[in-house]
Amino acid sequence: MTPVVIDTRAAQDPRDVVHRAVEALTGGQLVAFPTETVYGLAASALDEAAMDRLIQAKGRGQGHPFTLAVRSAEEALDYAPDLSPMGRRLSRRCWPGPLTLVAENRHPESLLSQLPARVRQAVVPNGTVGLRVPAHPLILDVLRMLTGPVALTSANQNGKPEAITAEEVISVFGEQIDLVLDGGKSRLGQPSSVVRVHETSYEILRAGVVTEQHLKRLSSLMILIVCTGNTCRSPMAEVIGRRLLAEKIGCVETDIEEHGVMITSAGIAAMAGGKASSQGIEVMEKMGLNLGAHSAQPVSEQMVRHADLILTMTRGHREALLAQWPDAASRTEVLRLDGKDVADPIGESVAEYQRCAEQIRKELATRIEGITLNK
Repeated sequence: MTPVVIDTRAAQDPRDVVHRAVEALTGGQLVAFPTETVYGLAASALDEAAMDRLIQAKGRGQGHPFTLAVRSAEEALDYAPDLSPMGRRLSRRCWPGPLTLVAENRHPESLLSQLPARVRQAVVPNGTVGLRVPAHPLILDVLRMLTGPVALTSANQNGKPEAITAEEVISVFGEQIDLVLDGGKSRLGQPSSVVRVHETSYEILRAGVVTEQHLKRLSSLMILIVCTGNTCRSPMAEVIGRRLLAEKIGCVETDIEEHGVMITSAGIAAMAGGKASSQGIEVMEKMGLNLGAHSAQPVSEQMVRHADLILTMTRGHREALLAQWPDAASRTEVLRLDGKDVADPIGESVAEYQRCAEQIRKELATRIEGITLNK
């Protein structure tokens, strides 16, 4: 029996397509999805018979695991609760997107243990699990409506080119699959990058859309320092922190990004392009640091999502950030280790700025001393 083909571009109501795909997967059928990379074949990870059909269609032998597609980086933690700091960092920054993360499967509370035995053999044959959140609205909507993940693999047979159109999927698999969602030519046209993550490092298992150079930047430790206007406290903290990080690494300040560390500052009420205060510039000059080229910037959603550590000058700043981005709570702390505020020196004398800068330097030195850098 030939597969049902739905042209998703011509659908009057995309929700009808989503419901049709959900029904197919729940009923044990194989569904071909468009993704941002290449077309993928999917089966419910709760259905052993569907998993067997997927294995047969793919022609994949033992020891070659299938990826689990999940809804979000948060849901991925249900299947890899002890995902490493590097894994959490890359998932935050890259998902939804063309990156598959391979993580250890050791945690006793992982939901992997609740998958059927045959599915576990196909998804976790080597003690690791591959996880991905595809960046295509159709499959994401389907995943949100399912009660569990799907096993996902590129729509090609082993060793053959990946399919980037629905027609190519049908020509390869024909009657082996049940439903093909035709979303036109894949946007990127090449497979996802597959990366195995360790505690503070990673290794590329398959080159793909995300280049090695891009991965290097995405895997960097990022520290975000926040005050109100991003003209006094946080800019001083940024340049002081950059020096302290360079000293810890053993490099010049301009090279810390090459060593996998980024530090930046922003303000919760900053006017973009504002200059640093003249007193701050003068105090930093006395410390051999340059603040003259600083340009203020407001805190953005991307900054908060990408940051591994967010340091705020006051408790009020922290509360303001978390009111907008509550998911960042575990990564957001007041700079002072005693939890008290760093007072705003704006409008005060150079001597007051000097005292503020020294307080910031002392607190940052303690925090940076305890940071584990990428290997």
